[in-house]
Amino acid sequence: MERYQVKLESFEGPLDLLLHLVQQAEVDLYDIPVAEITAQYMTYIHAMQQLELDVASEYLVMASSLLAIKSKMLLPTPELVNDDEEWEEWEEEDPREELAMQLDLYRKYKEAATSLQERSDHRAKRYSKSPTDLEQYKDYTEVQEVDEDVDATVTDLIQAFQKMKQRVRMRSPKHTTVEQERHSIEERMTVITDVLADQNAPVSFQQAFAIGEMDRQVTTFIALLQLVKDGDVSCEQEENFEDIWIQAKGMSVHA
Repeated sequence: MERYQVKLESFEGPLDLLLHLVQQAEVDLYDIPVAEITAQYMTYIHAMQQLELDVASEYLVMASSLLAIKSKMLLPTPELVNDDEEWEEWEEEDPREELAMQLDLYRKYKEAATSLQERSDHRAKRYSKSPTDLEQYKDYTEVQEVDEDVDATVTDLIQAFQKMKQRVRMRSPKHTTVEQERHSIEERMTVITDVLADQNAPVSFQQAFAIGEMDRQVTTFIALLQLVKDGDVSCEQEENFEDIWIQAKGMSVHA
């Protein structure tokens, strides 16, 4: 003999079960076929009892309410012939109205809960970043007046040297053969002073390092710092971020 397995859906309460039955019947909440819905509801309750499931008291209360509504709807229509007002008053008293309002309100709350859960699931897949305080960068955006003929400091020279190395590195091929060539600082100091004397004019920082391998450039830079320290040459920058000019002692960029 074949055994039949009965699987019951899980509901959150009597209103949830009743709403499910009404939606299955595809009828309007305010036009519930009470007899049909009540029969289906009682079938579900009996199935729960047969499966020895605990039936909450609220389910039984709803069953009693459905049976009461069904009984009221089976009552005969009162014979009101001449009194139109009493007829309209009786006609408005639909025993299903209160239940329909409860179901409608429950449906709205259920849809809202579903929507909130979907938003929560969607939001859980996103990560937010707290606002960043940009106050520390405020000074960089303000326009500042620049004095003319700004004396270049050692820091300015180092920054210019780093920028120059970066530009040279970008222009150079990726694979190069470096030949070892040694240059003394004294030799480079002599070269710098000789170039300034021969040209009798200042030399730009870029021109001083335009030619030569990296080891020669480093030696030249150290030699320049030594000459500045000794006071034999000076460096001048007319405005911030412009080129730095190297000049012999007593020489002027504007000469």
